[in-house]
Order: sequence, then C-alpha cells, then structure tokens
Amino acid sequence: MVITNVRTWQPVDANSPPDWRTSLGQIAVAVETAEGVVGYGVGGGGAAGMHVIDAVLGPMLIGRDAEPLESMWEEMYGATLPFGRKGIAVMALSGVDLALWDLRAKRANQSVAELLGGGTGRTLPTYTTLWNVVDAETLTGGQAVKLHVRLEDRSQPVDQVVTRVAAAREALGPDRELMIDAWMEWDVDTTLEIARQIEGLRIGWIEEPISADDLEGYRRLRDECPIPIAGGEHEFTAIGFAPLIEERLHQVLQPDVCWCGGLTELVKIYQMAAEAGLRVVPHRGSEVWGLHAIAALDSRPLAESGRPWMSWVRGQPAIREGLIEVPEELGFGVTLAGDE
Repeated sequence: MVITNVRTWQPVDANSPPDWRTSLGQIAVAVETAEGVVGYGVGGGGAAGMHVIDAVLGPMLIGRDAEPLESMWEEMYGATLPFGRKGIAVMALSGVDLALWDLRAKRANQSVAELLGGGTGRTLPTYTTLWNVVDAETLTGGQAVKLHVRLEDRSQPVDQVVTRVAAAREALGPDRELMIDAWMEWDVDTTLEIARQIEGLRIGWIEEPISADDLEGYRRLRDECPIPIAGGEHEFTAIGFAPLIEERLHQVLQPDVCWCGGLTELVKIYQMAAEAGLRVVPHRGSEVWGLHAIAALDSRPLAESGRPWMSWVRGQPAIREGLIEVPEELGFGVTLAGDE
C-alpha cells in the first residue's frame, strides 16, 4: 500500500474536559493509501502535535509503501530527536504509528488482535477509574475500581487519603479489587506513611505517587513500600521504560499507547516486561488502541475504562457489566468522526 496523504485534525466532543486532556491530550490521524484503504490512529500533542506530523512525519511517509512500519518508526523517531525523545513529539508519533498498524492489519485482512497473535470476540475484564468517591452506579457492578485521590488539603495529605481509601473499601466490600492513583502529587515519605496505614485494606497498587522523573524516589519505594507501585502513563518509548523495568521501579507498568510511541513501542514494552516478570496494565486499555494488544499479549488482561468524551471514535466497544469485547472488524475496527 503506497501512502498518498497523512492528515490530522482535533475532534472535540461537547463533554470534553476544559483542560490539557482536550487541548493537548488527543489528536486524530488518518493515513491514506493509493489503494483507497485508510489507517486511523489517535495520538496527542494538540496543535503542536499536529504540526509535528504535518511538517515532519507526514512528508517522510508520502510516496512510500506502508511497510516495514518498524523501520519507519525508527526513521520518524530519529527525525524528531532534536526536539523530541519524549513529550509532544512522541505523542504525535504515536498517532501515526497506530494508523500504520491499522493499515497493516487491514492489508492482512485481520484485526490488530489477530495480527498480534490473539483472537477477536473475547471479552476482557475492566476496571473503572473514579475520582475521590465511589458512585452509586459503580457500587452495583462487580468490576475492579481505581480511585483518584486528589489532594484538596495539602496540609494533611495522609489523613485525607486514608479516610477516602477506607471509605471506598467499606463501600466496595472486602473482595472487589481496589487501586489508588496519586497523580504525582505526593512525596516519598508521604507515600510510605499512607501505604503503611492502608496496607490492611487490600490495595492492588499505588499509581504514580511521585514525579515520573524521581527515579531515586522510586528506588526507595521499591525497597520500602508494602504496596506495589504502578506507573508509566507519562513515560515515553521502550528506551524510557528500560530503567523502570531493569531496576523494577514499578511492579505494574502502565504505558499509554496513544502517547508512549504507539503500538510499536507497546509491543516492545510487553516483551521487556515479560522477560522481567512484571505486569503491564496499559493506561486507558479499554480504548481500542490498547485493547487489541491486551487481548493478544497479556496473560492477566485488565483494561482500564477510557475517555468517556471521545464519542468521535466510531465503533469503540462499550463496557457492559465490567467486561469489554474485542472488535472483530479489520484493523482496530473503528473510524474517526471528522473524516468525511
């Protein structure tokens, strides 16, 4: 398939949050071919990410065959090194890479899950991400829950978090899985004190308690924290994940396929984690971009609930009773609104 055009746009749903998650967190990518087949992907970086694609990545691809995409990834990554390596440039690259994987699967007359060695029609367990409290709708289900515990009173972070987590555990009962997300707002000592106080509440993991750049802090948490540490949502490429894996700084790795470099990098991260005996639970894994990889590569599949405002991803399967079905259609099985 010869690439004839690479297009970007930024769909915004009426329910999109009025913050960086809309302005920078999401862009749509379409890679068109002479055969009339279109590959779709979602990346990030907002207007800046679209400019990276329009000015640098797209022109590199036009007139070329869509394979081999792994070497094309290396070329695109190399082209962004002077201003990239992480952040917006790699978020933009992620969307292009996903669109190329969509084309690869369509060319093979398969879904992405099948292309990766898995199957379609599977139903996978999910977990619901909530903010601060467990709502009534979630209480009626049986799926796992992750609670964002944002700090409102920074003068008493430990008491505030412990109270919220204890209330969530009481509401959910003793058997449902419960994890917590700190959104990089704590320090090491706060994390350790909170962990000691909630250790008896059966918490599956503490997610991103400190900055992703604080590797020394994560070394302390690896050695001293009684609850597993999760993270990686804000890390980029297999190169960036290497120290987290080699030093076992996270027990649960959470790459975001729309930001970390695309499916090419997510596959590498799964391979590296498997060799190290670490778990991968992709960020927003119930969105189709990560769901196919979970279905094909994960021995303990668990898919996080996605962005509810992204109704412009047409064909995205819904979560029903805590389960989600892997699409059977070719590629990722979706189209993107605005591509008319």
